[in-house]
Amino acid sequence: MIPLRDNVPSSRRPLVTWTIIALCALLFLFEQLLPNRTLFEFLHIYGVVPARYTDPAYAAIMGYPKGGYESMVTYMFLHGGWLHFLLNMWVLWIFADNVEEALGPLRFALFYLACGLIAVWTHILFNWNATMPVIGASGAIAGVMGAYFRLFPRARVVTLIPIFIFPWIIELPAVVFLGIWFVIQLLSGLSGAVGGSGADSVAFWAHAGGFVAGLGLVRWILPRGCAFCFDPRNRRYDREG
Repeated sequence: MIPLRDNVPSSRRPLVTWTIIALCALLFLFEQLLPNRTLFEFLHIYGVVPARYTDPAYAAIMGYPKGGYESMVTYMFLHGGWLHFLLNMWVLWIFADNVEEALGPLRFALFYLACGLIAVWTHILFNWNATMPVIGASGAIAGVMGAYFRLFPRARVVTLIPIFIFPWIIELPAVVFLGIWFVIQLLSGLSGAVGGSGADSVAFWAHAGGFVAGLGLVRWILPRGCAFCFDPRNRRYDREG
């Protein structure tokens, strides 16, 4: 399922969201300029390799610098390919503007980083000795989706569902779209755990952990007096004064 648009308007420019997209774009373009070997090393240093933190012997053999916890932040701004980058930025564009408006720029920036941190530690918990680097904004974006689920339960999302060669475009309640997405991530993570595969190319547990983090954190950092209501006359959200 690919979200095309939602029905929640924004009254402010989402400056933090734009900044995140710009940083991801600049770093992705930088990655394209690196030779393959240099890119491999770059992603292993600034992405998150679970075994680097859980297995000191492995970290020493591979020559990782000591510490290196800044990668818990830098991994959120790196991507592994054009499709990975474009899909992440598109989903962020669809959902983040409204969450940023609800929280305010500073709270949203801190919220985004917190969700990304919780997401990657969830991944580490379920992939303790994995040696493949985790990169991408999707864990933090999953947190944004979790916040959207809580803040805008009556919103609707125009969704593209590719069925073989025939695109199917339907309008779904946001809770249905996001709920299905979360269940898919959770089941995919569980199937990998049951099957003993800790090297999936998609960090499903990071997605699930980020979503739950966003769902929970947004309740505690939402500014007082901030509320959203649903206008049944035009099926759009309006901010209450």
